[in-house]
Amino acid sequence: MKAPLLFILLCCFGSINGQSVKELEDRLKKANSALERMDIQLDLAEKLLNADGKKAGAFARKAFDIADDKKNYGMAAQSAYLLAQSYKKRRDNRNVEIWLKTTLRYAKQAKDSDLIIKSVDERSKLAIKKRDYRKAYQINQEAFDYFSKGGTSLSQLERTYNKQKVVLQRETDDMKSDKRDLEEEIARLERERNSLSADKSELTKQQEVLLQEKEEADSLITEREEALANLSEAKMEAEEKAKKRAREVKKLKRKELEQRALVKERELELAQAELAQEKSQNYLKLVGLGALSMVLLSLVFYSRYRTKKSANNKLEEKNKIIEEERERSDELLLNILPANIAQELKENGKAKAQKFNDASVLLADFKNFTAISERLTPEQLVKELDYCFRGFDFIISQYPNIEKIKTIGDAYMCASGLVNRKTVPTEIIKAALEMQEFLEDYKKDRMKKGLRYFEARIGIHTGPVVAGVVGVNKFAYDIWGDTVNIASRLESNCEEGKVNISAATYNQIKYKFDCEPRGKITAKNKGQIDMYYVKKAI
Repeated sequence: MKAPLLFILLCCFGSINGQSVKELEDRLKKANSALERMDIQLDLAEKLLNADGKKAGAFARKAFDIADDKKNYGMAAQSAYLLAQSYKKRRDNRNVEIWLKTTLRYAKQAKDSDLIIKSVDERSKLAIKKRDYRKAYQINQEAFDYFSKGGTSLSQLERTYNKQKVVLQRETDDMKSDKRDLEEEIARLERERNSLSADKSELTKQQEVLLQEKEEADSLITEREEALANLSEAKMEAEEKAKKRAREVKKLKRKELEQRALVKERELELAQAELAQEKSQNYLKLVGLGALSMVLLSLVFYSRYRTKKSANNKLEEKNKIIEEERERSDELLLNILPANIAQELKENGKAKAQKFNDASVLLADFKNFTAISERLTPEQLVKELDYCFRGFDFIISQYPNIEKIKTIGDAYMCASGLVNRKTVPTEIIKAALEMQEFLEDYKKDRMKKGLRYFEARIGIHTGPVVAGVVGVNKFAYDIWGDTVNIASRLESNCEEGKVNISAATYNQIKYKFDCEPRGKITAKNKGQIDMYYVKKAI
């Protein structure tokens, strides 16, 4: 399984990287037409954006000049957006603003909704960073006006988003499958590592046996050398005896003596030859045994080195993929939970409930929802609800202090002040007014087409709540308390298209917003409540 998996990983890596910067620069030198140079320069700008913002900006500017000259508004918008990103890398906010405006202008001409939304979002963040909230509102309002009157329909964006969502889900499923394969591969490598540990123990035992055999061979050689020394002494004694015997047998016949001497000499030569041969054989055995030990040890160490290096490389690749999956999981967790709650869940496996004394709860509900839904198909109903709730999500995303809680049927709930400090419900009032403005534009557009539309009632109350995470598998962040119930009563006692607040909320924002007193109004199970309609910001 190793080879196919490694091949797949290499193919994926190659397809993602595409052409290198050097290959693109070589293609740029050989380009014959302005349009070809424009495409290559745009690719180079995208490649170099993270590594060298200044160089990426230079290529993006050249691509923009060609696109502008050729009246290619789509490419001009993409080049301008890349140029803005290069200035953003260099922290040059002035030029970022200039080129984002240029992106918006050309994107509108090209009717590129994606770049329109990106440029509007970037400009809005810059304005918010400078605390110029009015400008941020105007930027987003211009975008809404464009989409609702003269630009591309948001429904087209929704269809594109849904298609991309399906593709993303498919890729997510593939990644989960790959992750399971990788986990199996890691488990297999773990088993191999355990097997290598067992092989190491066996080799250690074999090494001990070889060392013992070497010691036995050394002992045998020592014994042979002692025996050789003894033979030398015996030879000397034999020679002395031979001389003595020679003197004794002088009287024997010369021929007999010569024969006897020749026999003795041959016997002595044979003894010496046998001794030399035995010594040579012992030495060769010792050398061969040492060489064999060295070869075996070298093979063992080399095999361990190759196996360890291969395992480390594979583990490093698996760890990198696992880390990317972990980052992706963290991003998904932050989409459904506040950042501090998500961090607490990751660290402790659970999140403690908290009480906030100055939370402001917003509840929005559509008028005559049941009657309208009966005249729509299920697909149309879900589509219209999704459109409205997406608009609400976008509006509250502009305010860091507001946290979306949940949607229940046609009801939408969010809250501000879910922090351990004193807060004022200014942002959530602004968001509520913007929600009604958004629905008013939506209403006008639907009326022009002769279609049914939703109108919402919004109620806001400020007071203590308890917040926490419930559930195990499909866990959810929610809030509880009488503040939520009072906000619900304010919503049900509100007219469509208006924002109804309690006295507790009014006392904190009365110098910032123009409000219309409604007096005390009886609310179900809550008695009489002072209520106010918020008209506009002062």
